[in-house]
Amino acid sequence: MLNDTQFEIFEWHPAYQSCQRFFLDHAQHEAMVQAVAAFVNICLPFQWQDSPIVNSTIYNPPPAGPGPYNLPYPRHTNNHAPARTSAQSIPWVSLIPFIRRLVVTGFDKEGILHGFFGDEWKKGVGPLQECERRNYLFAAKSVGWAKVKYQYDISPNETVPFMKPLQDVKLEEIEGAEKTWSQWLAMEDWMLGPRSVDIDGSPPRHNSAPDSVL
Repeated sequence: MLNDTQFEIFEWHPAYQSCQRFFLDHAQHEAMVQAVAAFVNICLPFQWQDSPIVNSTIYNPPPAGPGPYNLPYPRHTNNHAPARTSAQSIPWVSLIPFIRRLVVTGFDKEGILHGFFGDEWKKGVGPLQECERRNYLFAAKSVGWAKVKYQYDISPNETVPFMKPLQDVKLEEIEGAEKTWSQWLAMEDWMLGPRSVDIDGSPPRHNSAPDSVL
C-alpha cells in the first residue's frame, strides 16, 4: 500500500467503511466468526463489557487519546450517545486489532477475511493486511519471541494464545519487506535526504570525513 503509486486513499476509505459495517452488522453475529475469535482470544464488539456495539446503527464517538496495543483496547464510549444520523459516521471500531490477531495466528486466509469483512475485504482491509504482515516480519526480526508476543497482546484477558510464522508467504512479499527494512535501517543511521543511499546501492559521496578532519 505504501509503495503502490496506484493506491488512492479516498477510494479505499468507502470500502473500509463497508467492511466495518459488515463486521458489525453481520460477521460478529455469525457462528464461524465467533468461533475463530474465541480460538484466537479476542472479544468481538458485541461482547465488550463496557458499551458493547451490536451493530452500526448507534453512533459512538472514538475515545480521546491514543490506544496502544499493549494497553487495554479503548472501548469506553458514551452510553448516552445519540442515534446515528445520515450525516454521522458508523460507530468507531478499528479493524486493525482483528487483522493483527488473524495475521499472527495464521488465520488471515481469504475465506476467513471474507467471512469477517465481507465482499469488499480485498479493497477495504487487504492493504491493511499487507501492512500488518510486513509489520509482523519486522517485529520478528527486531526482538525475541516474548517481546513480539507482548506487542500483540491487547489486554490481560485478550493475550495472544499462540503465534505462527507468517503463512502463505510469496517471494515478492519477502523482497518488498527486505527493501522496506533496508529503508528503516537507513533511517536508524540518518541516511536520509541528501545522505540517502543511491538507487544502485552505492553510498553517498559526502559520507567520507571532510579534508579538514583528515
